[in-house]
Amino acid sequence: MSQRGRAALGGSLVALSGAAVAEGCAAALGTVGPTRAVSEMVRDQVPGPLALTLIHLVGHWDKPLLVAGTVAGLASVGALAGITSLRSRRLGYAVFGLLALVGLLAQVPLTSVVKLLPIAIGSITWIVGHRMLLGGSVPSVDATQEPTSRRTFLKRAAFIGVVGTAAGVGGWWKGSTRRKLESARGLLRLPVDAGVEPQGANLGLKGMAKWRTPNESFYRIDTALSPPYVAPNTWRLRVHGLVDREITLTYEDLINRGLQGRWITISCVSNEVGGPLVGNAYWSGVPVREILAEAGVQPGADAVKQTSVDGWTCGTPLQALLDEPDALLVVAMNGVPLPVEHGFPVRMVVPGLYGFVSATKWLVDLEVTKFEDFSAYWTERGWAEKATMKLTSRIDVPADGATVGIGPTRFGGVAWSPGVGIEAVEVQLDGGAWEQAILGNVEGIDTWVQWSIAATLDAGDHVVLVRARDKSGATQTAVVRDVVPDGATGWHKVEFTAS
Repeated sequence: MSQRGRAALGGSLVALSGAAVAEGCAAALGTVGPTRAVSEMVRDQVPGPLALTLIHLVGHWDKPLLVAGTVAGLASVGALAGITSLRSRRLGYAVFGLLALVGLLAQVPLTSVVKLLPIAIGSITWIVGHRMLLGGSVPSVDATQEPTSRRTFLKRAAFIGVVGTAAGVGGWWKGSTRRKLESARGLLRLPVDAGVEPQGANLGLKGMAKWRTPNESFYRIDTALSPPYVAPNTWRLRVHGLVDREITLTYEDLINRGLQGRWITISCVSNEVGGPLVGNAYWSGVPVREILAEAGVQPGADAVKQTSVDGWTCGTPLQALLDEPDALLVVAMNGVPLPVEHGFPVRMVVPGLYGFVSATKWLVDLEVTKFEDFSAYWTERGWAEKATMKLTSRIDVPADGATVGIGPTRFGGVAWSPGVGIEAVEVQLDGGAWEQAILGNVEGIDTWVQWSIAATLDAGDHVVLVRARDKSGATQTAVVRDVVPDGATGWHKVEFTAS
């Protein structure tokens, strides 16, 4: 084979292998891969009359042909990159860089960072593959480097092909596992409802967080690169340790105990002052203290070590689970089975505790123990052993740096102190007196509350601060602290302009 033919073949193989790796990664993560996204982008750009003509010509083959055409185009561009590399490695890299850019543009808008990962991994595959197959084909860069031999080229080509195929098949397999799990989840008919929002909980200010956070926009923070896939019929929860009777529960056992629903606000400890890593939902499940009572907790225990199916651990104060009736083994969120990303089939939710010490997703093990006898995942990394949620308030309207109109306006946001409850919210404008805001109506103490206040603005720059007071009489501290080791503190401040 000529040097030019070898370069073209190598470039095509590198391009297709990188795309296969990217698609496999996307399938494993449960997102749309860049090749499919490009195909859809091409489809959307075809003029309507031409699209109808093509559909009539090829019938139900339109989608397979579109994908096949995208793959053929990818192989052709890869061949071009290989041939171009005969003149300059940089030009070859530039062609692959252009492919990555097209894949990135096809993913716009980037609704999730997860969409970037397949493109990044595919690009790395292109770079490595380019160096392996095409690096020795460039005589002008290093005069002492001999061109790759035919046998070496074929060995490397086979290796890259096998890696690309394995990644693609592996990703497809994991993606099919997710699809089967989602199908099983969709067939579940749990005895739960979505909960009724208290009348007056939403104050109706545009731009303010909804009192109920929709599942699709609820924050997600965990260490799993992709969510574990656990089928309900194979799920088991082991309760053991310092107990009189070890218990193993199936998913059906849990459902048959009778499910209770609770409105609970949860927050991540890494949520900065004014941050979005907090949400309010209607959670349905079984009170943890019922399970612990059945197991029989032995004297001397002070902790429950929670373990996820992927090995992640956290430590929860035992007394919090025994005293708190709303600490739940959750199976449903806002009236539907838990989304896979939020812990399906079972997770823990404990009012008043940050998630890193309580809210284990994909929960499979509860060990009643002592804090001195174990170290949890984040504790080993410098975070606190125990962490109660801080009394916190946030300004949603206006947004920081916004421009608003002169004259009467409304400010608003949310405040929370789960397990204690919010008594009042105060707002300060431009260093003036603290004014009490109107609060939305909520039932119980475990959720956030919306607040709103009216003001009249003159033209110019303004600063607004917010602080809350909980039902114990404590006022939110102004002391600024970082999220490490047990949560951020301080008053949220927003600077904006009226014109």
